[in-house]
Amino acid sequence: MTTAVFLTFMVIVLLVLRQNLIVILLLFGGAVQLLYSDGELIYMAEDFWSAMDREALLSIPVFLLCGSIMSRGAIAERLVAVLKELTGSIAGGLGVATIMSCAFFAAISGSSMVTLLAVGSVLYPALREQGYSKSYSLGALTSAGTLGVVIPPSIPMIIYGIITETSITDMFLAGIIPGIMLTAILAGYSAWVNRNIPRKGFSYTKAGAAIKNGIWSILMPVILLGGIYSGYFTATESAAIALTYAVLIELFVYRELTLTELWKSVLHTTQLLGGLLPIIAIASSLNMLLTTEQVPTQLAEWMSAHVEQKWVFLIGLNMLLLVIGFLMEIISAILIMAPILLPVALAYQIDPVHLGIIMIINLEIGLLTPPVGINLVVASQAFKESFLNVTRSVLPFVALMLVVLILVTFIPTISLYFVT
Repeated sequence: MTTAVFLTFMVIVLLVLRQNLIVILLLFGGAVQLLYSDGELIYMAEDFWSAMDREALLSIPVFLLCGSIMSRGAIAERLVAVLKELTGSIAGGLGVATIMSCAFFAAISGSSMVTLLAVGSVLYPALREQGYSKSYSLGALTSAGTLGVVIPPSIPMIIYGIITETSITDMFLAGIIPGIMLTAILAGYSAWVNRNIPRKGFSYTKAGAAIKNGIWSILMPVILLGGIYSGYFTATESAAIALTYAVLIELFVYRELTLTELWKSVLHTTQLLGGLLPIIAIASSLNMLLTTEQVPTQLAEWMSAHVEQKWVFLIGLNMLLLVIGFLMEIISAILIMAPILLPVALAYQIDPVHLGIIMIINLEIGLLTPPVGINLVVASQAFKESFLNVTRSVLPFVALMLVVLILVTFIPTISLYFVT
């Protein structure tokens, strides 16, 4: 008991001092290893090596680099142009195009922040120019940017698969219907709320020209997702193919990406990895120790003894994950909570893939809720708006996401339909 109080106090002090998450996890992990592993920090170093020695991890830096390249090049812009022409004649057409653009770009970048920045830089000025309210424009781009964590290939899905030893391909397949549902409900809301904004007529000439100019952008998600779902590509192979395709198209077909911009993309990706990979290594070490000490098993036994109904557990699970989403960044939350929650979920006969989708949608909502809300922070900086204004703008979209979360939670078939 004294040890637990000490460790909790240490973490609180570090949070008050606003220390980096890596510093907090490293000190906490070291203290736990010293107290519970015979005082040998060498075990922590061995855990780090085991955590990093996984082939699936290769897909993360490759997807990040691919997304960065596309956001600096022409693929994103031309993809958006196609969707704008195809939806321009319907009610709230540009709003629908915004949601669809985020969904398509999410399907080839795997990252919510990259999606928000790439699509937002193109569409935010266009939305405001055509008369869409600032609140809607901010809310739509900030919220639809999170589709990158649900629509496969998704970096959080890869992390969940690695940390829980769940098939990453199954996770990708499980994200198809929830991703479509989220896209459809946000697009439907966009059409309804902007139904009175003047729309332009459909032009076959302009649509054809846009498709011709953007055909290579359109083919990218078709090739990538088709390969994954058909079983031709693994997650790592699909990342490599996506990166190769993006580089070739940007440099030799569109020719709008310079070698200088390509180098900047590489540097940006390495900076992101400098913060992400240490967190994965440290969290994996803690998870290995928790497993050795049988903490998840004991928690599962306690929950089974005190909560009999599965539906009660599911409600409690969602409430817990929503609170965690308020306080923790999505990758950190998955790394820390997934190994603890998985044995508990299995005790209630919840499929690991279903649990993963529930976690990811909950934590997706966490990207839009203060105080952490990464997408809120990114949007406020990208669009030069106050954090409070951005937070207010996403509220209707968060409510719609909660509807999808409830359906996915209590109807497992939604996420497991394509999983064999």
